[in-house]
Amino acid sequence: MNAPLVPIGHGRDQRLDVFRGLALITIFINHVPGNVYELLTSRNFGFSDAAEAFVLMSGIAVGLAYSRGFSAGPMFSACMRVWRRAGVLYVTHIVSSVIAIALVAAGVLFLGTVEMIGKINFARLLDQPLQAMVGIPLLGHQLGYFNILPLYAVLLVISPLYILIGLRSRRALVGVALLVWLVAGMFRLNMPNYPNPGGWFFNPFSWQLIYAIGIAGGLSMLEKRKLVPFRAWLFWASTAFLVFSCAWVQLRVGAIPGGDALPFFIGTFDKTFVSLPRLLHALALAYVLTNVAWVMALFRHPVFRPIELMGKNGLAVFAAGSVLAIVLQVLRVRFETDFVSDAVLLGGGLAIQYGIARFLSAQKALAGKKKALATEAPYHLPSAGKPRLSESA
Repeated sequence: MNAPLVPIGHGRDQRLDVFRGLALITIFINHVPGNVYELLTSRNFGFSDAAEAFVLMSGIAVGLAYSRGFSAGPMFSACMRVWRRAGVLYVTHIVSSVIAIALVAAGVLFLGTVEMIGKINFARLLDQPLQAMVGIPLLGHQLGYFNILPLYAVLLVISPLYILIGLRSRRALVGVALLVWLVAGMFRLNMPNYPNPGGWFFNPFSWQLIYAIGIAGGLSMLEKRKLVPFRAWLFWASTAFLVFSCAWVQLRVGAIPGGDALPFFIGTFDKTFVSLPRLLHALALAYVLTNVAWVMALFRHPVFRPIELMGKNGLAVFAAGSVLAIVLQVLRVRFETDFVSDAVLLGGGLAIQYGIARFLSAQKALAGKKKALATEAPYHLPSAGKPRLSESA
C-alpha cells in the first residue's frame, strides 16, 4: 500500500481545523468526568489522548502563522506578535479561572456541592487563601482541568527561539527539544506548583517536545512538503503500534513489564512528563492520519463544517468549554444523571461552544468586508468635486 500524501492548499488547512475541533470536543467531554460518553473518547483506545493532539496541532498552527515574520520581517516585531498571543492566553486563563472559582463557590453555597472542593484543586483557596492568590496569577496554582492554557502560554513565550532554529534546520529543532525532554525526565525538571508541592500537571519542559515537532511540521507545510515523508514500512509500523496500544488499553493490561527497571518517563504512561509510550502513540496517530487520503475527503463533508468552525476559533471554544465543564460538574454532583441527561447536558454545552464559534466567525467576516470596503473606497467613492485617483495620476 502506498498511502498518498494529503495535499495542502494555499489557504488555511481545513484538515487541521477539523482535527483541532475534534480535540476540543473530546477535551470537553473528558472534562466532565463520570459521564458515559467519555468511554468513547480517544484516551480509551490508545496511550495518548486529546491533550497531546491539541499541543501538537498548536505547534503546527504556530509554525504556519508566525514563521514568515521571522524570515521576512523585523525580529522584534515578529517576537512581539507571538508574545502578544501569549498574553491573550494568559488573560483568558486568569478570567476563565476566576469564573470557575465563582461557579464552584456558588455551587457550594446554593446547591451544597461540597464535593467539588476536592475535585478541582479548590481546597488551597480555603485553607491557604493568601498563598493561592499569589499562585494563581503566577500560574503556579492551577485549578483541575485548567492546566492546558498555562502550558500553551509558556510554550508561546519560547516559540521565537524554536522557530528560528526550525527555519535553519528542522532536525536541529527536534534535536534540541528531544534533549530538553530527556533532561527534564532524568532530573524531574518542572515548573513550581505553588502553594501545592510538586510541579505543573502539564510540564512545559516535557510537553515542549510535542509542540516543537508541531512547529517543525508547520514549517514543512509552508514548503508544501511533510516533516516525515511517507514510507510504507513506517506507515504500517505506526499502524501496528496503534492497534497494539488500543488492545493494551482495552484489555487493561496495566504497567509495562520490566518498566520499573527503566527511567519512569520511558517505561510508564506518565502524562506530566509525556512518557515515551504516550509520545510514540501521539506521533504514530498523527503520521497514520496524515498519510491516509480518504481522511481529507471525509473532512470535506458538510457534516464536519461545525467542527471545523470550532477548530478555527479554538481559544474561545476551549475557554468556554472549560467554564461550561465546571457548570456541568456542579450539576452532576447535585443531581443524578443518566445516559439521556448526560447527552442533553453535553449536547447543550457543545451547542453553546458552536454558537460562540459561529458568532466569532461572523464577526471576523464582517470585519473583513468592512476592511475591504475601506480599502476600495478611495478608488470608487471619491469626494464630491475631486477627481478620481486614476484620473489625477
